[in-house]
Amino acid sequence: MGHKRIQLKKFKWLVYNSMFISILCLTLLLWIYRPFRTIQSLTQYYQATSETPEQLTGPPPGQIAPQGQGLSLKAVNGTKTVLVAAYQEHRTQNKEVLVIAVVLRSETVAYHCILHCQNELHISFGVSNIHEDHFDFAYGTANIMCPVPPGCETPSHIAVRSAAGVSEDTLTSDEFLEVQNQKMQRDSFPYNFTVCLSTMFDFTNVLQLVQSLEMLQLLGVDRVVVYKTSSSPETQRVLDYYTYKGLVEVIPWTISRFVNVSRGWLPEHGPGELHYLGQIPALSDCVYRYMYRSRYVALHDMDELILPQSVNSWSELLPLLENKYGADKCYMFENNVFSVNHTLRPPTNQTPSPQGCCPGRQNVSGVNILAHLYHEPIIPETHYSNFKIIVNPRAVFTPTVHGLLSSMKGCSWVDRNIARMYHTRGPRQTQLTPDQLVYDGRLLSYGARLTPNVNAVFTETFNSQKTLCFENCFAP
Repeated sequence: MGHKRIQLKKFKWLVYNSMFISILCLTLLLWIYRPFRTIQSLTQYYQATSETPEQLTGPPPGQIAPQGQGLSLKAVNGTKTVLVAAYQEHRTQNKEVLVIAVVLRSETVAYHCILHCQNELHISFGVSNIHEDHFDFAYGTANIMCPVPPGCETPSHIAVRSAAGVSEDTLTSDEFLEVQNQKMQRDSFPYNFTVCLSTMFDFTNVLQLVQSLEMLQLLGVDRVVVYKTSSSPETQRVLDYYTYKGLVEVIPWTISRFVNVSRGWLPEHGPGELHYLGQIPALSDCVYRYMYRSRYVALHDMDELILPQSVNSWSELLPLLENKYGADKCYMFENNVFSVNHTLRPPTNQTPSPQGCCPGRQNVSGVNILAHLYHEPIIPETHYSNFKIIVNPRAVFTPTVHGLLSSMKGCSWVDRNIARMYHTRGPRQTQLTPDQLVYDGRLLSYGARLTPNVNAVFTETFNSQKTLCFENCFAP
């Protein structure tokens, strides 16, 4: 009996030790392979539900998401990085997904890209390229380039994580961005001309907004993209009107929830950590968003208009530019400032009506571009500053506020006698007297078509008491 007890104790000791060693090994293996276990579990979940990350968080099947809701900013846990949007990049030598991001420039992060492809998840190492134009703010725009690994034919969604934290958090569908631009288009586009406007904040200039949108349509623009942070109720009403008409897409721009944005273009012009309310990442998103949806894209502000001088529309202008300067380039247009501080009579047989633009009616708030026809003289200090562009977006890699940082064929200055930009705003050369300004009545040539169109918008959008009588602004 004693011998049997010894054997039994020995057997129990071996069993307990074997169990302990097995549990220890299993725990160690689970800890080592935790990220892969998490990814495998998420993959199995997608396969079981037959849903993509977007379907898990997006609208119910069969319903169309409201316009402008396609941008979902995401913070990368454990870092100061904010993801804006993801796009398939078809023009690089190796297959990649480009993720537009806002990053803290002083922070060094190793990124892991987790791509969802054909109901499987794949990991690659992301490389961050910070844009040169950050204007010395703490944060800047970056392109995080994520190589598409073998076995991943078409990545539908992507998540970006810090390599230091990839094994610490549970991977969820909320971390994924939809990968847009899945198909590369070459010659068939829904829109001919798209204008990217960024960024709209505390906007109240209703009159100039309507005039500019109507002018853009006269020039041949069929899409205007507005990255909006805030505006007056009247402005929102106008935006809703044009959204319903199909001209405008409003993108809610909420970067200020993640980063302390500045309202100045340099740190000394306004407190904040990111240049001018995140204008550059918004423009970058617009270029890539419409890369295969629009034949041309123009980057300029709401108070700017690029006007041809010998023809009347961009549709007529672009063939002239391509023949003269070459195709697939960006075309840079000289900035001409029309000061809103000066309202002078045209040196013609037209004079402003003594009763004003709207006798007996309530004026709409904002600037009337037809009343400011004198621009500041072009001087060497300002000749090549604050210009804006029209470009084939498929030739663009990295846009900035004025021009491009990287493109396929570079940019060309457009002769001012062919086309130039009309910038109706506060003065830049504040020392000038009225007699030093230069008259340019090119805008008046659009007046006969612009006036009834603008009045119709205000009639439909507001009430008749707020309709401007543009036909009375200038009388023979």
